[in-house]
Amino acid sequence: MKKLIYLTAIVAVLFSCSQSKKTEKVMNPFFEAYTAPFGVPPFDKIKNADYLPAFTEGMTRQNAEIEQIVSNTAAPDFTNTIEAFERSGELLTRVSVVFFNVKEANTNDSIDAIAEEVAPKLSQHRDAIMLNEALFGKMKAVYDRKDSLNLNPEQARLLEETYKGFVRSGANLAPEKKEELKKINEELAMLELKYDKNLLAETNGFKLVIDKQEDLAGLPEGVVASAAEEAKAVGMEGKWVFTLQKPSWIPFVTYSEKRELREKLYKAMYNRGDNNNENDNKALINQFVNLRLKKANIMGYDSWSAYVLDDAMAKNPENVYSLLQKVWNPAIKRAKEELADMQKMVDAEGGNFKIESWDWWYYAEKVRKAKYDLDEEQLRPYFELNNVRDGAFAVATKLFGLTFTQLENMPLYHPECQVFEVKDADGSLIGVIYLDFYPRESKKAGAWMTNYREQYTSPEGENVRPVVSLTCNFSKPVGDKPALLSYDEVETFFHEFGHGLHGLLSQCTYEGLAGTNVSRDFVELPSQIMEHWVAQPEVLKMYAKHYQTGEVIPQELIDKMEKAGKFNQGFVTAEFIAAAFLDMDYHTIKTPGDIDVNAFEKSSMDKIGLIKEIIPRYRSTYFAHAFPGGYSSGYYSYTWAEVLDADAFDAFKETGDIFNQDVAKSFRKNVLERGNTDEPMKLYLNFRGKEPGIEPLLKNRGLL
Repeated sequence: MKKLIYLTAIVAVLFSCSQSKKTEKVMNPFFEAYTAPFGVPPFDKIKNADYLPAFTEGMTRQNAEIEQIVSNTAAPDFTNTIEAFERSGELLTRVSVVFFNVKEANTNDSIDAIAEEVAPKLSQHRDAIMLNEALFGKMKAVYDRKDSLNLNPEQARLLEETYKGFVRSGANLAPEKKEELKKINEELAMLELKYDKNLLAETNGFKLVIDKQEDLAGLPEGVVASAAEEAKAVGMEGKWVFTLQKPSWIPFVTYSEKRELREKLYKAMYNRGDNNNENDNKALINQFVNLRLKKANIMGYDSWSAYVLDDAMAKNPENVYSLLQKVWNPAIKRAKEELADMQKMVDAEGGNFKIESWDWWYYAEKVRKAKYDLDEEQLRPYFELNNVRDGAFAVATKLFGLTFTQLENMPLYHPECQVFEVKDADGSLIGVIYLDFYPRESKKAGAWMTNYREQYTSPEGENVRPVVSLTCNFSKPVGDKPALLSYDEVETFFHEFGHGLHGLLSQCTYEGLAGTNVSRDFVELPSQIMEHWVAQPEVLKMYAKHYQTGEVIPQELIDKMEKAGKFNQGFVTAEFIAAAFLDMDYHTIKTPGDIDVNAFEKSSMDKIGLIKEIIPRYRSTYFAHAFPGGYSSGYYSYTWAEVLDADAFDAFKETGDIFNQDVAKSFRKNVLERGNTDEPMKLYLNFRGKEPGIEPLLKNRGLL
């Protein structure tokens, strides 16, 4: 199934391939076995011109493989039908994972054009397979006999998930409905590309240019130096340039004393995609919502959320709304208290204004400093990027016995990438991990984990080890200073590293069930639990070392961090939950129609009582998780998984040892290694022995 689900939008027409292409095929690196160390993609040999022929041939080969299954005269069984389908599409997967990952991390006009050409074809290809009546007939014949097949648990799970995947893709629909579905899938595939392209253009298209020294008041030295380097890079030497990339934007709105400039940069951020220009996303949102509703209706559901959640741990929209409300109530209460504290500070300073959303970061930092004598900039010198990276590695070593060795002279898709070999305690290969840390105009915003190869067991019995990648947008080195991270960036790296461990430690037979191929509201458990180690005093002493002196972070600072750990959690939680509500509100719409996006968003936020001083973490027009991303009706999943990860970390704390080997082994064995080989809650119960409650989450956030 992984071959077809890797790109949710993807499915395509059979490309023709003539004999005249033989020479081209030989020279195309996708057509040959990878010879680079560890079988990583030969990025140094891949040219943009290689992608389309490889997509063409990949689809051609998979169609031939599907035809073999369909035309097989032997009675359909697990091996010749389910397993054969699972193993199909190897070349298509190979080119897809490289192309679409590179597109996200290092795109250009040529790659964007290829994506626009290939996306509808891939969509057609997927539908042609998933809606193939003869193929589904064979799948169903095997499924109907599942209880008599003597399958092992993983085989039974693959059969269940494969059959369900076909049904949820429309295999049971009438012919005319299948045709309708094909058109919708193709349109959605193109919408995803367009929305992402618009958002990247909007993010890159704004620059706050400062040419007066006095307008830099309040900004830390490193932030100013970084802005000067940015100015130099864009031909404005002698000035300072701030962008909408997080390492530039967040420090400015946090420290700049110039309120009007904070407002300007802040509004540029939250108006992305909402500027009534060629990059506006409001019309696309209308199309997303209506097309998804139409697709859900065709599939027999009254809303897109009902369709999506039927295949998630949450099961239905009611359960999601219930969880969000339980977290929302204490969060917004606390946020109002935080607002009152900040307004008191404004009034005490003689400010003749009420706090606005563009003031929150600035005054929250001032209150933090006043209450806890902690300025986050004090922490940066102790969070040198490579030390943070090695700290995460050290945690994985202490928990799971893993070792990480940097590899030189490896093929890279960008020169800034780092590559590491990962070994188990017994010296056996676990996998390879790529790290790509810094923002650039060719890279989409945010941070994510992905695979260049999934773990699986080959038909010959070889345990093929994964190649995973972590892509981030962290603070860059400035001048002779190395990359010094904010605390939020440190947490982000540990988070993505948790996803990486989930992919690396997989021990499954089938690619489609391996690693992170689990439900959205379970996939964030391995990532979010890693965040719990970030600020543990004994962990900080492992990696938080001053970049100049090598001095371990002093206990005084650790104490201040601990005291301030739950500061501003009302705001952080409220802005997040607000976005989750917004995602759900769009996707629980049951009647098609024209949506006034801004009015809808306001109504959604008014309904839950979001105060005007806070905007949702993602507004509609740059909500990449909910629209082009794979988290539509799924942004809640971070909170759902937080219930799990808070409870899971308690399992370590209850022993008095955050590196308890018995608990670590159980978490690895029952969660990280198992992928999607069983129901998520069953995997969790095998680890924890009980279902989690919401109290640990609220306690961790200081909301209880």
